[in-house]
Amino acid sequence: MSADANGEGEYRDLTPTTDTLITFHAWFQSFHGYASIVVCIFGIFTNFFNITILMRKDMRTPTNILLMWLAVADILTMLPYIPFAANFYCPPASPVTHPERFSFGWILYMLVMINFVATTHTISIWIGVALAAVRFVQMRSTSRGPVAKERRIRHVKIVTMSVYVLSCVVLIPNYITNQLEPVNTANASFYTIQDLQLATNRTKTIVLVNVVTYAVVAKLIPCILILIFSGSLVYTLTVQGRSRRRRLATSSCSKTSKRSKQATTTRMLLVVIVLFLITELPQGVLILLSATVPNFYNRVYMTLGDLMDFIALLNNAVNFVLYCIMSQQFRTRFAQMYLRRRVHLKPVNSESMTSEKMTLRDPRTRTTGAE
Repeated sequence: MSADANGEGEYRDLTPTTDTLITFHAWFQSFHGYASIVVCIFGIFTNFFNITILMRKDMRTPTNILLMWLAVADILTMLPYIPFAANFYCPPASPVTHPERFSFGWILYMLVMINFVATTHTISIWIGVALAAVRFVQMRSTSRGPVAKERRIRHVKIVTMSVYVLSCVVLIPNYITNQLEPVNTANASFYTIQDLQLATNRTKTIVLVNVVTYAVVAKLIPCILILIFSGSLVYTLTVQGRSRRRRLATSSCSKTSKRSKQATTTRMLLVVIVLFLITELPQGVLILLSATVPNFYNRVYMTLGDLMDFIALLNNAVNFVLYCIMSQQFRTRFAQMYLRRRVHLKPVNSESMTSEKMTLRDPRTRTTGAE
């Protein structure tokens, strides 16, 4: 049972092509619910820390505005998953043996959660793209100073609002595709989400459009854009590295030191982007195959659905840890606000006192913004 999108939350008998898949599915399902609840609780609290720290006046930058709204989307993704996991996975249940867990109310909740989580997850991914784009533009930009910074902040706010609104609009087919249906057997009566009958002659046009749209818009296109931006960052980083080595051979000016710090944060950014691509790109491919290859959805995608859900939740929850590892300023602010420790930043110029120098990770995502 998966809570991604396009009916992945529905119960159905699995007929995997190999014993390995069904064995793995049964093994992972036995602790998936408990582990997911722990990850969600941890992620909700740590993303709250992220929001409160990034909202500080001295942390107000274009990157941190994106990261703050990314944390909001991550919290909205994890909150509804807790009751879902508790009901259906703690311990795992089938509708035949536990029909009370598959009542009209619980399946309706599952349906709402599937649509809601698909939306918030799409928001997270596209904010991740915006983070990568902001870093790319910033490395290429020659505009500096408070006026340029305020202009970038206005642009980032518009981008963020657009991502939230357009994610809801694009997924409208997803909202109207999935439907509840009652199931009556000799032993039990329960509800389920209607079989989408993917990759068959009975697949409805709107269902096909929905699945393909979700795979392309929420998975494949963001990954392609991040690949493009990351490739450009690698190229820029290489060019700047050569230039820096030439300058080091002749001088040790502060500008060289500044570019060295930028190169370091960009390298860390690229490492996290690779992790994001490893997580998201396979999901997009699997969803697309589910819509086009007969029996692929039941035999492969459904057996891996719990694992993909867990990886997505884990990506939502680990941002705080990555921020602490990658950013001294973030660690300092956290210690000052929540550990009541008097931690003083080293004297630096006003620009590097902002989180424009931070390398921070995206979410489900799975990408970062380094300013």
